[in-house]
Amino acid sequence: MHTARVSLVIVAAIVARGASGMVATPARVARAGLRSRSAMRMVATTTTTPGAITPDAITVDQPLRVLVAGGGVGGLMVAKALRQFAGDRVEVTVLERVRDFKLFGGPIQLASNALETIKTVDLELYNKIEAVATFTGDRTCGIKDGIRSEWYAKFDLLTPAASRGMPPTCVVARPDLQAIFLEDLGECVRCGAGVASYERDGVTGVTAIMNDGSKVRGDVLIGADGIWSSVRAKMYGEPMVRGPGATAQYSGYAVFAAETFCDPPDRKETGYKVYIGPEQYFVISDIGGGQMQWYAFVALPEGFIPPTDMLSYIKNRFTKWSPEIHYVLDATKIEEVEQRDLYDRKPMVLRSWVDGPVTLLGDAIHAMMPNLGQGGCQAIEDAHVIAQELSVITSRAEVPNALRRYWGRRLIRSATVQGLSRFASDIIIRGFDTPCKISFTPEFKMENFNYAGVVTRILQPILPIFFWVQFNFLYSGWKNNPVRHCFSDNPHALPAAVMMVVIPPLAAYYPLFLSSGPQMPILNTRNNS
Repeated sequence: MHTARVSLVIVAAIVARGASGMVATPARVARAGLRSRSAMRMVATTTTTPGAITPDAITVDQPLRVLVAGGGVGGLMVAKALRQFAGDRVEVTVLERVRDFKLFGGPIQLASNALETIKTVDLELYNKIEAVATFTGDRTCGIKDGIRSEWYAKFDLLTPAASRGMPPTCVVARPDLQAIFLEDLGECVRCGAGVASYERDGVTGVTAIMNDGSKVRGDVLIGADGIWSSVRAKMYGEPMVRGPGATAQYSGYAVFAAETFCDPPDRKETGYKVYIGPEQYFVISDIGGGQMQWYAFVALPEGFIPPTDMLSYIKNRFTKWSPEIHYVLDATKIEEVEQRDLYDRKPMVLRSWVDGPVTLLGDAIHAMMPNLGQGGCQAIEDAHVIAQELSVITSRAEVPNALRRYWGRRLIRSATVQGLSRFASDIIIRGFDTPCKISFTPEFKMENFNYAGVVTRILQPILPIFFWVQFNFLYSGWKNNPVRHCFSDNPHALPAAVMMVVIPPLAAYYPLFLSSGPQMPILNTRNNS
């Protein structure tokens, strides 16, 4: 029943009504801040005098005023891309809630699609990131038997990237990434300026209402303020609450994580290891600087509090698991472990991402599970497309349609990655077990011959094929071109088409549809390459 529901994702996009009101045919669908805080200035944002008329034309003297709510990776990236593409014709202000960027947040994975997007926006920015990154996509990565430490299935991250001339996947310390952006964007980032809501100003223009009650006027507002977005809450009339009534749903999983100094024997050869077993799994990744990062994903009720300290709790849960897991756990200090509940959202397939001059980006619109490491990467793709669409318009009256083209270009890809991320977490925890095994020496032995163990073993030869399709999809569609350009522009686009048709039905563990909004996306006919 769920599969039938999700298989309508593609159909929903095909029958969506375009801006002209005509039914979209398949042809239309186919169309050191941290280390040097002095680099960042606390700038005052000017507001338009009440009653003043803003000229419609976008010029150097009257630039498009873009307000970005949120200074995370997506918010900083859209500010950078807009300035890079539009130059002096755009005036960007990033409104960030925190009063100062501090050393917080773990490493972020930047997959090849995100790195290629960054390189396309600004090669100098990419080079700075490359200099502080730890590349893991050119090493052995894959899934291991969590009990026996044997490789279960390896996934090749390098070949799909190298065949397209793309850099391999890497991890970057979040403070380092923030510092690189702030060095370039310092003068347009305003801290201590959280956006609480917004008001549309007639046909064009928008006023951001700040947490302190002050107001900032612009021509565009981009909600990049995370999964608990206040911009989203205003756009959809949603409550700003967690738990019952919230639209971001608890996934059923909690993650325990830490970064620790240690040097496993296979550190230089392996980049990313996922240890599978009954009802939980464990991830280890090299993050550079002599540190390893680990994650323990466990099915738990929302708000669960361990009966002991978090490190002891995880050691107990993984008592009989691989010595490789306990190597990193034994190197971890109690105070290094953090716990958080994981939330995601239903893909917004039939509801508008646009309210006139207002749109959403990243987790604010398509929050996803972290299993594919694509949350930040998809926000970077959002930023790239928004900047492309806004940089080519010549008048403020064109803003809503430009944002709807962004929505049309990002809709199916982001929904597919959302569904795929949830599918990966569900199948690893609920579907996988210790694979069954028959041994003949030193004596005949049958291990874990239950239903889950047998199914896990049967899936083993299939997974490499699945991974090949998955990574070719992720790496082939980063330009987010209209579908009708995909095959002519990109000879590797077939895997992407396969993923768009096959994976959404497979990922149907939860309903995809919310009530339809008054607008539908514009399926752009322009090739933004």
